[in-house]
Amino acid sequence: MFHTAYFTEYYIFSLEGLVLAEKLLQVKNLKTHFFTKEGVVKAVDGVDFDVEKGQTLGIVGESGSGKTITVMSLLRLIPQPPGKIVDGEVLFKGEDLLKKTEKQMRKIRGNEISMIFQDPMTSLNPVMTVGQQIIEAVTYHQKVTKKKARKKAIEALGLVGIPEPSQRVDDYPHQFSGGMRQRAMIAMALACNPELLIADEPTTALDVTIQAQILELMQKLQSDLGTSILLITHDLGVVAESCHQVLVMYAGNPVEKADVESIFEKPRHPYTLGLLHSLPKLGEEQRERLRPIEGNPPNLSSLPDGCNFAPRCDRAEEICLKSEPRVKEVEPGHWVSCHCL
Repeated sequence: MFHTAYFTEYYIFSLEGLVLAEKLLQVKNLKTHFFTKEGVVKAVDGVDFDVEKGQTLGIVGESGSGKTITVMSLLRLIPQPPGKIVDGEVLFKGEDLLKKTEKQMRKIRGNEISMIFQDPMTSLNPVMTVGQQIIEAVTYHQKVTKKKARKKAIEALGLVGIPEPSQRVDDYPHQFSGGMRQRAMIAMALACNPELLIADEPTTALDVTIQAQILELMQKLQSDLGTSILLITHDLGVVAESCHQVLVMYAGNPVEKADVESIFEKPRHPYTLGLLHSLPKLGEEQRERLRPIEGNPPNLSSLPDGCNFAPRCDRAEEICLKSEPRVKEVEPGHWVSCHCL
């Protein structure tokens, strides 16, 4: 059992007996705003979620819903100014990352918490070999020689399925295909054995076959290494394949939060239903036309009164236009922010 100074612990009773679940990351009332000439942009405005040890949390929503700003806030990578984290707590192993100094954060980024960025081509340095970039990360965070760091780089490349890693370690990013570059990014993120891996749209720029390979790889690594994963995506198919828990965001706010089975079998928020209805279906149901969500996301610098989703919602009532809904637990572990339940 871990000491409570490092992990918040709680117990879950099941038929198999007593199971210990560890909350590796706890985010409470996180608010990140951008102060611009046009006004205050509330990019993230009151987000709460937990990431359990060895599990995957998926954060989903349209572009502009606040997914990436949320994870950038966790790592304190928000440009200041114009951005500022105005409220909240980010507890990683029981310690608030928002209270740490920049020097302390540099020891955590890439070491205890690593991130896979959306576009590997722009994230990798084109004038350094892939191996040099992994070695640089390893030697910065761990007291090892360059020889040992190179060995770890080769092991990491082999771990993510890159053939002949001892030779490819000296290749430049442009010598890798898109799928291989994404694997190299994952290798770099895993080189220091992080406890939390943040993946920001890791399969967006890849074709369907490579997407499946990357998702399978991440699941295997999680199974082998026990890494917790925070997955950012707009693709509910990826969520169904990879996640244990799901947080649905809209206009900087969480609107629904539950385990993945509940989200797909009993979605409660109209926005979640809209996202699911916009997915193509196989079989006889494929003849049914897709139902897009009408309208556009709101301007975050001039949000409407009441519920942010009300102008696009076919269930909206008068109260929705006047009063902002509070998040409530509609079933054990299933949280929804909606007046019309």
